[in-house]
Amino acid sequence: MSLLITDECINCDVCEPECPNEAIYQGEEIYEIDRDKCTECVGHYDEPQCIEVCPVDCILTDPDNEESEDTLKQKYLRLTGQA
Repeated sequence: MSLLITDECINCDVCEPECPNEAIYQGEEIYEIDRDKCTECVGHYDEPQCIEVCPVDCILTDPDNEESEDTLKQKYLRLTGQA
């Protein structure tokens, strides 16, 4: 699954620079995650870095976008030009 940021986001700017895929961006009201770029940090880290640093725990897995570990790995390879 890719991740999503809930409306509990306080726009603290902590998550955006932590994303190795540059999937996090400032939306109209809160930060948002581009599901086409989010690999949940597969290929980069053991855990999603945005979740690790979020002070209000507003980043969750997106129930509408389930992806397997293999799918996330393939997305990582594509994004990094290794596919």
